[in-house]
Amino acid sequence: MRATLMYGAGDVRVEDVPDPVIQHPTDAIVRVVLGCICGSDLWPYGSLPASDHGRRMGHEFLGVVEDFGSEVRGFAKGDLVVAPFVWSDGTCDFCREGLQTSCRHGGGWGHDLDGGQGEAVRVPQAEGTLVKLPGIGEDSDLLPGILSLSDVMCTGHHAAVTAQVAPGRTVTVIGDGAVGLSGVIAARRLGADRIILMGRHRIRTDLGREFGATDVVAERGEEGIAHIKELTGGDGTHTVLECVGTDDAIATALEVVRDGGRIGRVGAPQYEQVPMGFPSLMRNVTLTGGVAPARHYIEELLPDVLDGTIQPGRMFDATVSLDDIASGYREMAERRALKVMVRP
Repeated sequence: MRATLMYGAGDVRVEDVPDPVIQHPTDAIVRVVLGCICGSDLWPYGSLPASDHGRRMGHEFLGVVEDFGSEVRGFAKGDLVVAPFVWSDGTCDFCREGLQTSCRHGGGWGHDLDGGQGEAVRVPQAEGTLVKLPGIGEDSDLLPGILSLSDVMCTGHHAAVTAQVAPGRTVTVIGDGAVGLSGVIAARRLGADRIILMGRHRIRTDLGREFGATDVVAERGEEGIAHIKELTGGDGTHTVLECVGTDDAIATALEVVRDGGRIGRVGAPQYEQVPMGFPSLMRNVTLTGGVAPARHYIEELLPDVLDGTIQPGRMFDATVSLDDIASGYREMAERRALKVMVRP
């Protein structure tokens, strides 16, 4: 089959790799119908050291079950399924607590395993990982929205849930990428009174307004902080969703959160330390968030995607074939595309 490998910064190739086969009785083989490029894929795209051994790419996909092992229950060949961005058994103590990202028998896609940016994937722990999509066809207009549940929409939702977004609360969303826009959707869905989106890409922030942002702050750094303080009577917002992962983003979050407020950070951190010294202690600021247990959220969010209550599929503004995936990486890296969908 064909699959995407990254050999170093900017070096994305599509090559022939071995077809996936059942290796364990808990495996399934899924033919990929849709995959996509994640914003987190852009970090290695910009900085991965060159290597003779390519890294398999892609952790977001939905597809059709082609085969499964003897211990997989509840699925049939031909079922359309969506996969969260990590696989998990669904039975360990962490999975039962809704933290499938810490599954004792789980793991991630890609690297030396099959990735979602390919024609097929061997899915370990298939019964605990895959979510069946009954009544949905391979040509459904709903597929982009469902695909977003494999990672990005659940990640924005996780930021909002851990930050305790609720009616009567105000929210700042830092970042107008796909995760940030997902955070806007999630904050509105959870009933936030006011949602301030920090971003300076007009097409994206306009979409953010359609998703529910009440205000847009285009400035960054001290100017952006001052603007949010002005909008909130000097206090900042009850919650902040940090959806970027840079030093500047987390520093901004700590400045614009209201005393007693909560920061849900979900941006892939490109820093080692968080500047939470005595001032944030005195202000009773809580830092929470983390990697989203998408498997825990998919079944909660799926009905709202299916009935159109939320439309995260609108974030996909470009589609490429698998063979043309390198151009999709370039489009996202150069900010000409928000999120690129891949059709094998």
